[in-house]
Amino acid sequence: MNKKKYDFIIYALVFIFVFVSIIYAGKFNAFGKLIMGIEYKTFDIRQNIILPHKENNKNIVIIAVDDQSYEYITEKFGTWPVPRGFWAKLINGLEQANPKFIAFDLLFTKRLGALDEGDLKLVRAVEKNQNVYLSMNFDNYPSQVRIPPILPENLKINLKNGDIIKKSPLLNFYNCRNAMNELLDVTSNFGFINVTRDDDGIIRYIAPLFYYKDGYYPNLTTLIALKYLNIDPDSIYVNKDTLVLNDKYKIPLNPDGRAIINWYGKEGTFEHVSLWQVDDAINNNDIKFLKEKFENKIIYIGTTVTALADIKSTPVSFMYPGVETHATFLNNILDNNFITHFSFKADLIISAILCFLIGICVLRIESVAYSVIFSVLIISVYLFITVLLMDFFNIWLGIVLPVLSAVLIFIAAYIAKYLLKSKDYEHTYKLAVTDGLTEMYNHRYFQEQMIMNVGNVSRYGGNFSLILIDIDFFKKFNDKHGHQSGDAVLRQVAQTIKKNIRTCDIPCRYGGEEMSIILANTAKEDAITVARKVWSAIRERKFELADGNWANVTISVGVATMPDNGKSPQELIEYADKCLYKAKQNGRDQVVSEID
Repeated sequence: MNKKKYDFIIYALVFIFVFVSIIYAGKFNAFGKLIMGIEYKTFDIRQNIILPHKENNKNIVIIAVDDQSYEYITEKFGTWPVPRGFWAKLINGLEQANPKFIAFDLLFTKRLGALDEGDLKLVRAVEKNQNVYLSMNFDNYPSQVRIPPILPENLKINLKNGDIIKKSPLLNFYNCRNAMNELLDVTSNFGFINVTRDDDGIIRYIAPLFYYKDGYYPNLTTLIALKYLNIDPDSIYVNKDTLVLNDKYKIPLNPDGRAIINWYGKEGTFEHVSLWQVDDAINNNDIKFLKEKFENKIIYIGTTVTALADIKSTPVSFMYPGVETHATFLNNILDNNFITHFSFKADLIISAILCFLIGICVLRIESVAYSVIFSVLIISVYLFITVLLMDFFNIWLGIVLPVLSAVLIFIAAYIAKYLLKSKDYEHTYKLAVTDGLTEMYNHRYFQEQMIMNVGNVSRYGGNFSLILIDIDFFKKFNDKHGHQSGDAVLRQVAQTIKKNIRTCDIPCRYGGEEMSIILANTAKEDAITVARKVWSAIRERKFELADGNWANVTISVGVATMPDNGKSPQELIEYADKCLYKAKQNGRDQVVSEID
C-alpha cells in the first residue's frame, strides 16, 4: 500500500470515529440537552440580527394595562382586577370605532357567589358583540384541587389527523381553568392562551392547538386568525408536520406539535395604546381618537406591567409582554412567517459536508496558519448562510452540531497529521542512520553515539565500552565466493550480533566488513563477556551463501572502555582498533581487550 492510500485510510477512519462518536453521544439525554441549550442561544442571536429586516402588521394593536394604567385603575377602583362592568364599558366604547376583533388576554373566571351587576353587563356586552374573543387556559391541577370541567362542544375543533397534538405531553391537559358559565352560554369565541417555555425559561414555541379530555381546542390567536381569514375551523387538518389552514396558510409544526415563533422586534414593536387613554376617550366620547387607533384593527387587551406577572422572556427581550406574544403569533399566521427547524438528520448531513471541507483543508494545506484561516472561513461562511436562510426563508439550520463536528474533525485531523508526520520523520531518520545492507546503525550514527556516551561519562561518571569487530579474511572470502555471498554473510553476521547483545546496546556497521557495538554503562569485564558471546556465536554458526552452499566465518574483536582506555571518542576508537589489530597479529579468531 502506497503512502497516499495509507494516509487517506487513516484520515477516513478519524472522520468516521469523530462522526460516530458525536452521533453516539447524541443518544445521551444530558448531551442532547447541552447541545440544544446552546443551539437555542444561536437561534436567539440570529433572531436579533435579522430584526431590522422585519415589519410587523400595523392592523394589530394592543390596549396595554401598563404602569400608568395600573396606577390609574387602582386609583379609580382601589383594586385589581377591576369590576367586570369596566370591561363591558370598554367593549361597548371600542365598538364605536368598528374594530375587526377585540381579544382579551385576560381571564374572566367563574364567580364563587352570585353574579353582580358588572358581571351581567360583561355578559350582555359579549353577547351583543360577536367580534369579542375571550380566553381560558389549561393546566394539570389534580381533581382534588379543581374538578376538571366539561367544556361546551361548540368550543372544539374537529381536527383531522391530529395525533401529533394528541400525543404531545406539552399539549395534552387534564384540567382547565373555566370561564364564567354565563359567558360560555352566550358565545363560542373562546380560545386558550397557554404558553410553554424551554428549559432556559425562554418562549420560542407556541401551540396552535391543544388536546383536552376527548377533543381539540384552538389557541385564542388561532381562532382569531381563522375568523379573520374566513376559514372554517372544522376544515383544518394536520399533514405530516404541518397544520394546514387552507391552500395558502400553513403552520409548520415541531414533532411536539408546537410552532416556532418568528419575532418582529423587541417589546413595543406593535402599537401600544394605554388602557387609561382608551377609558378616558370613552368617558369623553372621543370617537375620533378611538377610530384613529382602532378602526378595522385587531385589538388585543392585556397587561404589560411587571407587577401583574404576565411578562415573558423571549429571544428578543427578557421583558416581553405575554399579550404581545399572542400578537406576534397572529402576525406569523397572517404572514405565513413561521420558522421551520430542519431535522437532526439535516444537521448530520451538514456536519458531514463541513467535516469533509475542513478535512480537505487540513490534508491539502501544509501551513498550519493557512489551514486554520481557511477552516475558520468555511465555518464563518456557514454561519453567515444560516443567518441568511433564517432571514429570507425562515429556515432554522443547526449551528452547534455542525460547528462542533467541524472543530473536532479539525483537531482530530491535525493530531492524525502530526502522528503520521512523526512516523514519517522516524522512518526517514531511521533510513538516515541505518545501513541499508546490514540494517545496523551506520557510521554517522556511530559517531553521534560515541560523542553522546563520552559526554555522559565525563559529566556523570561511570563508564561505557566499545567493541570493534572485523570478519577474518573477508576480502579472500569475496574473491572466492563472490560479492553476493559476501553481502549475505554480512547480513547474517549482523543478525547474529543483534541477537547476542542487549536491546540497549547499539550495533553499528563501522565500514566494509568492520562492525562495532557501543555498550552504555558497561565496565570492561562485562564488555569482554559480551564480546566473547558474539565471537562464539559467529564461530559456531554456518552461514548460507548466495549459491545455496554453507560456510563458516570467524571474527577478530577489540574491546575498549572509558575512562580506562581513553577519554574521547578518538582515543577509545584508537584503543579498540589497536586491540583488534593485536587479535589479527595473534592469528585472528579471538577477543583482545589489552594492548600491553
